[in-house]
Amino acid sequence: MDLFEEEQKYIKAQVLHTIFHNEENLYSVMRMKVMETNEAYEEKEVIITGHFPRMHEEEIFTLHGHFKEHPRYGMQYHVEMFKKELPQTKNGVVQYLSSDLFKGIGKRTAERIVEKLGGQAISKIMDDESVLDGIVKKDKARELYQTIMEHQGLEKVMSFLGGYGFGTKLTIKIYQTYKDQTLEAIRSNPYQLIEDVEGIGFGRADEIGKAFGISGNHPDRIRAGCLFTLENVSLQEGHVYITKEQLVDQTMDLLNNHEKTTAEEDILQCLETLQGEEKLIVENDRVYLATLYYAEQGLVTSIFRIMHQDEKDAFPESEFLITLGGIEDKLKVQYAPRQKEGIQTALGHPIMILTGGPGTGKTTVIKGIVEMYASLNGLSLNPKDYNEKNPFPILLTAPTGRAAKRMSESTGLPASTIHRLLGWTPEGSFQRNEKDPVSGKLLIIDEFSMVDIWLANQLFKSLPSDIQVIVVGDEDQLPSVGPGQVLKDLLAAELIPTVRLTEIYRQAEGSSVIQLAHAIKKGEVPRDIAVQKTDRSFIMCSGAQVVDVVKKVCENAQTKGFSARDIQVLAPMYRGPAGINTLNQALQEVFNPPLEKRRELLFGEVAYRVGDKVLQLVNQPESQVFNGDIGEIVSIFYAKENVEQQDMLVVSFDGIEVTYTKPDFNQITHAYCCSIHKSQGSEFPIVILPLVKSYYRMLRRNLIYTAITRSKKFLILCGEQEAFQSGISRTDDSVRQTTLREKLRDRFMPKMVPTDEAADVENLSPYDFL
Repeated sequence: MDLFEEEQKYIKAQVLHTIFHNEENLYSVMRMKVMETNEAYEEKEVIITGHFPRMHEEEIFTLHGHFKEHPRYGMQYHVEMFKKELPQTKNGVVQYLSSDLFKGIGKRTAERIVEKLGGQAISKIMDDESVLDGIVKKDKARELYQTIMEHQGLEKVMSFLGGYGFGTKLTIKIYQTYKDQTLEAIRSNPYQLIEDVEGIGFGRADEIGKAFGISGNHPDRIRAGCLFTLENVSLQEGHVYITKEQLVDQTMDLLNNHEKTTAEEDILQCLETLQGEEKLIVENDRVYLATLYYAEQGLVTSIFRIMHQDEKDAFPESEFLITLGGIEDKLKVQYAPRQKEGIQTALGHPIMILTGGPGTGKTTVIKGIVEMYASLNGLSLNPKDYNEKNPFPILLTAPTGRAAKRMSESTGLPASTIHRLLGWTPEGSFQRNEKDPVSGKLLIIDEFSMVDIWLANQLFKSLPSDIQVIVVGDEDQLPSVGPGQVLKDLLAAELIPTVRLTEIYRQAEGSSVIQLAHAIKKGEVPRDIAVQKTDRSFIMCSGAQVVDVVKKVCENAQTKGFSARDIQVLAPMYRGPAGINTLNQALQEVFNPPLEKRRELLFGEVAYRVGDKVLQLVNQPESQVFNGDIGEIVSIFYAKENVEQQDMLVVSFDGIEVTYTKPDFNQITHAYCCSIHKSQGSEFPIVILPLVKSYYRMLRRNLIYTAITRSKKFLILCGEQEAFQSGISRTDDSVRQTTLREKLRDRFMPKMVPTDEAADVENLSPYDFL
């Protein structure tokens, strides 16, 4: 398919002026002179936008795209594909090669090149650098080729990949990976794109492969199929491994989509090759991505190291009880027996797990642990009393910014995200590791159910051996988005001292939301679910009515003084008539409608306005803003108002202001409604949870449980009671395949159990392994 066929809509134009060019992502805005077009456009000049390498004045391009009305700057031509018009006449080529673009190539050298290669000289050089042999010196030929490819290569790559449906951004990402070797790399093995370029799936690579005659049981295709299947299953389903049988079956389904060309033997042979390259690990018929296998192994090693640190002198029981009494007086609380056990266990062991549902006092126990640790060790809890040489010894961390903020508010101490604690960099690496660990004596990690195996391994290997660690989480919440189920596996191993808080304490006894949460944990639907309570209600409506009902609830909450920051709508799906996208669009009209003086910018079909509530979708460590953070648009600047000459918006994340240019707008989305997964680690005064049958595929007990436990004061359920009951009755049937529990037991038990007494394992206590 040639994207530059004449019947396509196009504009042939000459560059007049570059208004803006971003060197990082190549986003550009230019004014061009229209030379010819079959678009319904009669102006002599046009403003074009899109992603291009730097274009030079007087260069001529054929552009394909569509016109778009900008609300402020008028009609613009948004370019999807483009092709530079190379000079074809001998005089044109001589003039081009002897221009300022090519250092050291004067008119005489250019004429010699054209004399040998003719009017197609530039195309011939791009296709084969060796055509310059004998015409110019090797170093000059190389420089000439690289310059041509720098200015022409991307256009050629875009023209080629466009025929396979690759968009501009993805094409640029591919080109930035391989540079002037792009077409050569793609032609030699298009399946390598899957491994090298994020965002390339098997289907795209396979389409190119077939165009080059690479199909059936070609080794490159089988290799790509195996790796793609393994990675896709790990990321989509959360598995750390899949069985060899699962991998063979799923890879064969992928490769034999249209015709049976690949046999089981071909895949098994490929697995041996990949194992030899350490691209994957095969152990006991289980197949792992190498990074996941070593993450599990690494976490086991770190836990073993910390749990076997030199024993510290235990505080006498009497001293503990006297100190605890003083803290109860100070904090004006009275700890229940199970809470006291949690505090004492935490202080008496290198690692402890504290788990429990809402209202069971996890936050109260965390506060008690901090106070007790400081009192028993004679430490100040004022961070100002410490410095770089004598750092604050108590570290509080959580997977998300909002969860960390909650920890800080409940303890009065600084808390950070795990990524920030470990010094996550824009390049995707961590500054803290086993060679340069964090500085601290006590670490409390909240919302640990959200931590995947990769992050857990990185965190624990970055801890000093003499630190005490308290892992806090709710085992009934959703598992991590990434692979693994670390909290669940640590609990199942029964090796780390654990305190489970089950009693609902006085301050939570009157909460029907908390009572509902605990009923859901048991798979029960309260008989009074439809009865309005002081802190929750269920508004019955059909799926077709639910958006209007949610809007009405939000309008009523507004009239009672609640803001968009207080109210969080949660839903499990993005698409559909009751999906997150539809709800966000409807709720923006409630909370932040268009006004004459209210600034806004369009991004595709989405309008962003000053005052909008937005959600960060990617980690941005250089700005200390992370995936899941919620902020507010506080400023919008139009292109003609700033030096950068581009539209920008500024988002405040609890005082941290981050500026986004238009190419970066895909890093945020509206947050009036967000996914239940994204809400983990957060609490909101009001949670509105629509539940309709169209969500059926996603509705599970742990999903609904996680959603309702985000509510601090009020919970409004709306939709179909049948959908709610169906979701509660369905447990998560997608059991994650992990080996962390097994690896932990293998590492700890051999030190205690002789092989001829293996049958006595069940009678051992977890503490026997320490």
